[in-house]
Amino acid sequence: MTAPVVLDRRSVLAGGGALIVSFSLRRAAAQERKGPELPGSLAKTPNLDSWIRIDADGEITAFTGKAELGQGFRTAFQQIAAEQLDIAFDALKVITADTKLTANEGYTSGSHSMQDSGTAILHAAAQARALLVAEAARRFDLPPDKLRTENAAVIAPDGRRLSYGELVAADMLHVEAQPTSSLKDPANFKVMGQPVPRVDIPAKVTGGVAYVQDMRLPGMVHARVVRPPSYGAQLAECDTAAIEKMPGVVGIVRDGNFLAVVAEQEFGAVKAMKALSAAAKWRESAKLPNQHDLANVLTDFAIFQRSDLTVSGARSLEATYTRPYQSHGSIGPSCAVAQFVDGAMTVWTHTQGVYPDRQAIAEMLGMPQSSVRLIHVEGSGCYGHNGADDAAADAALIARALPGRPIRVQWMREQEHGWEPYGPAMVAKLSASLDGNGKIADWNFAVWSNTHSMRPGGAGSLLAAQHMARSFAVSAPKPLPLPEGGGDRNAIPIYNFPNAHVMHHFIPAMPLRISAMRALGAYHNVFSIESFMDELADLAGIDPVEFRLKHLDDARGRAVVEKAAGEFGWMHGQKTPQNRGYGFAFARYKNLAAYCAIATEVEVDPETGRARLVRAVAAVDAGQVVNPDGITNQIEGAIVQSTSWTLYESVTFDQARITSIDWQTYPILRFDAVPDSIAVHIINRPGQPFLGSGETGQGPAAASLANAIAHATGKRLRDLPLSRKRIKDAIDA
Repeated sequence: MTAPVVLDRRSVLAGGGALIVSFSLRRAAAQERKGPELPGSLAKTPNLDSWIRIDADGEITAFTGKAELGQGFRTAFQQIAAEQLDIAFDALKVITADTKLTANEGYTSGSHSMQDSGTAILHAAAQARALLVAEAARRFDLPPDKLRTENAAVIAPDGRRLSYGELVAADMLHVEAQPTSSLKDPANFKVMGQPVPRVDIPAKVTGGVAYVQDMRLPGMVHARVVRPPSYGAQLAECDTAAIEKMPGVVGIVRDGNFLAVVAEQEFGAVKAMKALSAAAKWRESAKLPNQHDLANVLTDFAIFQRSDLTVSGARSLEATYTRPYQSHGSIGPSCAVAQFVDGAMTVWTHTQGVYPDRQAIAEMLGMPQSSVRLIHVEGSGCYGHNGADDAAADAALIARALPGRPIRVQWMREQEHGWEPYGPAMVAKLSASLDGNGKIADWNFAVWSNTHSMRPGGAGSLLAAQHMARSFAVSAPKPLPLPEGGGDRNAIPIYNFPNAHVMHHFIPAMPLRISAMRALGAYHNVFSIESFMDELADLAGIDPVEFRLKHLDDARGRAVVEKAAGEFGWMHGQKTPQNRGYGFAFARYKNLAAYCAIATEVEVDPETGRARLVRAVAAVDAGQVVNPDGITNQIEGAIVQSTSWTLYESVTFDQARITSIDWQTYPILRFDAVPDSIAVHIINRPGQPFLGSGETGQGPAAASLANAIAHATGKRLRDLPLSRKRIKDAIDA
């Protein structure tokens, strides 16, 4: 057993209890900390028992401020804590984002859960184990390195043992974490690195209670909101007398342009909503632009530049790539449950940021944040900032008007498609030249985009707050700073070019409501860069994989490229079956998270233009692996979702309204278009930091598809989505 980490005790509480330190304590001490920064989210919430709790009865809990969205991290975090505490996987539970119980980790976004929260739990659990060993050593009167831990107990060489519950009963220690921890040797892992079945899956596949949409609380009533027909519409009049008399109607809530009905039964709420919608008279003023045009109000700034005047190019190429506004396409429309009792508001929500959303809802209601509690419950479909936060605000506003009973708000499909914040439209323009050896001599990349986050924090981000009589203004859009970035995420190439110039053109004006969608700007930027790399490889007459390796110095990046190509069976000059093409693409998400390379085989029907992904082979390096199945799930999901975005998805609108309001007008990938096979090969890096993998596959999948379609048809398409019509038009041109 390694020597324990020495930690100062901050307080001792009388009575038999638990090893627990509230995250709300010692904030000043954390801010005054000197020396090395603590790992992961411990840097902001340094107390160990903000992350690990051990009760006197032996019950063990791990806490995270991150929201489980289907990434599978709740399982991974349980593995991490179990491994470092030397307990069985089933011997503890994980509590996710809850403003009353967990640390404030902001948003669950950017593939940061493992890097931030997973790292915090890793070190907190290891340091808690060291404290337990130190206490046992004191009681046994033995050196700590003579003791071992197993099954939630510290064991002496002569067989004496003290359970974790016994060790913490006398002293409930409140301590801050230290920068370094006695982590277990990966060679001795029993739980981490194993394909443990995800704890969130059984209820989802058996029809159990898995999502906030499934919640049913005692005495709960059902609400539906009547949305305006278009952006900016004003409620001129609404005669509610007949609706109030409908069977089961509990009440109608109107506050300015916010209009909702509450009923005892859900179907009664739907019928009353339709009647209320018919009774409402609106004044519309929306004047949306041509959906094929982008705003031209630009703020320009260079984000990367490298120059070597000794290198010049002889052959050059230019290209422009576009992405439309895209919907999150959540399978289950947004939902929330709220209850207002004795001046306290509780909201169950699938928001990706319980603390920022609490701040926004408290501001909207004019309540202190301490009187508002948000509890995260998974939602059926959540890939960024969809309607979850708005549904939570709807429920809270209605619950305040009807205190006592839980209020369940369920959005309708047309509301989700018509009112959610979309993924922003983007344009990327590239130019490059090749030297005499077929290498890139200079590289120029420019991207135009709206902001990629209008998430809560202020009430103005919430629809309900915008529509209230005392309305809240939407905050001014801002670009997200690098190195994470927003519209410029992954715009800086990971390849080594002697001359490179990258520009981000930020477009503040937003004709449509937009915000964060999975991978943010990285999806389109990687699509653009990796499509252009293939075009340049063709200009140079070099195999696309070889061309990438000629420009890639990063050893881990090279390993991922070589692994994906090798497992796919990639060969220079390879022949494909008729009407099929092979494609390849690579990226490191944000240039600082997981590496991912994807090779694809695509079939294109020349008569219809229909493209179908036949098979995909991916390689990924996400650092130290906790649950290989979880990483595989993430990459498989990224490939399937990115295929849907790339081949089908585009928000449509006329000059007044959003027109893509259902699955017919906003088609997504269907079961008959799912690939025959997806193989994911993980390069494990034991002992290395966790690298976020949740979004690393989005961009490479899109570019690999585009490259395969170009290979199959001999035609290069640069405007997303690569729809049947566009492919057919290109073939026939």
